[in-house]
Amino acid sequence: MATATTTSSSSNEPLLKKKKKQSLGWIEWLRGWFNLFYEFLFQRITASHLHNPMPLPPINDLTCIVTGSTSGIGLEIARQLAESGAHVVMAVRNTKRANDLIQKWQIESDGLGLGMALNVEVMEVDLLSLDSVARFAEAWNARATPLHALINNAGIFSIGEPQKFSKDGYEDHLQVNHLAPALLSILLLPSLIRGSPSRIVNVNSIMHHVGFVDTEDMNLTSGKRKFSSLVGYSSSKLAQVMFSSVLFKRLPAEAGISVLCVSPGIVQTNVARDLPKSVQTGYHLIPYFIFNAQEGSRSTLFAATDPQVSEYCELLKSDEWPVCPYISHDCRPANASEEAHNLQTSHEVWEKTLEMIGLPSDAVEKFLEGEEVKCRYGQEQQ
Repeated sequence: MATATTTSSSSNEPLLKKKKKQSLGWIEWLRGWFNLFYEFLFQRITASHLHNPMPLPPINDLTCIVTGSTSGIGLEIARQLAESGAHVVMAVRNTKRANDLIQKWQIESDGLGLGMALNVEVMEVDLLSLDSVARFAEAWNARATPLHALINNAGIFSIGEPQKFSKDGYEDHLQVNHLAPALLSILLLPSLIRGSPSRIVNVNSIMHHVGFVDTEDMNLTSGKRKFSSLVGYSSSKLAQVMFSSVLFKRLPAEAGISVLCVSPGIVQTNVARDLPKSVQTGYHLIPYFIFNAQEGSRSTLFAATDPQVSEYCELLKSDEWPVCPYISHDCRPANASEEAHNLQTSHEVWEKTLEMIGLPSDAVEKFLEGEEVKCRYGQEQQ
């Protein structure tokens, strides 16, 4: 009788393990919000050891692509990289705005007597169009030149806005914050391999701690969860960490490509334009706690240029750490959220993402072998 009970219990164990998680638990949810408020209150204290602007190592031989570099953190990242001698590619939707900024930076540089021509160029890309992303990657790869750092900075947080979808049919936060950067990262692997040692730096957010990804409803259309901009944003940022973790593990050490996420902190950027008036007022009343764009750019600049970062990534890879390296706003290693350590969901996010962006499941392996990879968007990639 006891044997029969044990057997029955054992046979039910796989069923229990397969039960799909439907949301964050209360403890995870509270811990996530605690982390968010802790960063808000103490980020300036914990980052007090950092200089502003962030001093950069010699980067004259560095080629960087920075998405969303016409405003906020991205603008500061592109400007400081350019002024430090890097070749910067501003991957933006508004090319006129980008060219105007380059002229302004050059005039400022000349005014300081630096006597240096900034090596900055502009390439158009619209992250709300996966065709545009694929064409951008194709154009860059066609140059057959090395890429040392891909900085996926562009993002949206459409606070208070109704749910919107791109022409590709994907929810806007999901596409801009996760799908488009994922597609760009994979398609640019040939150039990143040429630039090895190279890095993929994803500008993430502390908000991923309150995110949850349902891989059967990544587009948030099933009605299982009521859509809000907070849900859309936090879920997309968690998806980015999960996808990055699998990519980090799939790239062998000999490829020389580091993949990491960074938190810029809680920053006063153009996101505030979309906030309700009452919240905007709060932003202006508590400026001490909130980073400006230059302060918010420091962790990304550190992740993209500091030699220690590659060593840290190699260490985590050798230790088979389950998530990708994560750099906090204070330029110190941090741990991603508890949910980001859900390996089953991370692999499901990986598979679902590749399906959504039109790439085969073995795309990374094919690129590493130098083989052709066909993408549903744009033209055939080499």
